[in-house]
Amino acid sequence: MASSIEYQKQMTEIIYVNLPGPEEPIPGMTGGELLHGFLAELRRSNSGEINSFINNLCSKWNVRYREMRG
Repeated sequence: MASSIEYQKQMTEIIYVNLPGPEEPIPGMTGGELLHGFLAELRRSNSGEINSFINNLCSKWNVRYREMRG
């Protein structure tokens, strides 16, 4: 008899965006650096609605922001 619940084990990877990120793109940046700058820029928004939307997306896609101290 088949189980009523089927599942697939998935490996998940957490992506960390270190803050602060690049302020603007510069010639020669890699794709990863451009994406990092883009995601860091989204985090700088002053709008509560935008921040809530970004946080929701980040939780779905395993993206975490972390402040670099030092």
